Amino acid sequence: MTGQLIGLLDDYLGQWPAESAVVERFREFVGTEERCFERDCWAGHVTGSAWLVNAARTHVLLTHHRKLGRWLQLGGHSDGEPDSLQVALREAREESGLAVEPLSSRIFDLDVHAIPARRGDPAHHHFDVRYALRADLGQDFVVSGESLDLAWVEITEIAAYTQEESMLRMRDKWLMREVR
Repeated sequence: MTGQLIGLLDDYLGQWPAESAVVERFREFVGTEERCFERDCWAGHVTGSAWLVNAARTHVLLTHHRKLGRWLQLGGHSDGEPDSLQVALREAREESGLAVEPLSSRIFDLDVHAIPARRGDPAHHHFDVRYALRADLGQDFVVSGESLDLAWVEITEIAAYTQEESMLRMRDKWLMREVR
């Protein structure tokens, strides 16, 4: 079940060797936690997220996350699905109402972040696997109950919405990628 993810992590490490510490943390976690794709695995759980860009690749769709109160990428729990790309696609569709497609099957970014205790759930970590997806800017999105708002944000202007280190890292990766 975790073999596909381990292969993707190895590929990611080849792209981003400076991120070996986060890759090793992911590998250790998915290698030792049999229930790593279940949201009630309180040691942490794997989630899937979407760096959802428009067709021109100049804007990214951000959610003003209802529970966390911050502007972030779309994404959510695996709920038992071991294919994190499928999780990212499902979450992007559910949270935006948009038709989305992957730009690549490769991992775009990895992040491990703490989730605070809330409503009976203990504090835990999300092992977030992020993919670059595409949707058309002209499509009308729908704000789901998980969001306070959604916004197409010019990628170069993300810092006006958030100072989250991982969001700025994804911006920088995207801008480097687009120059290549």
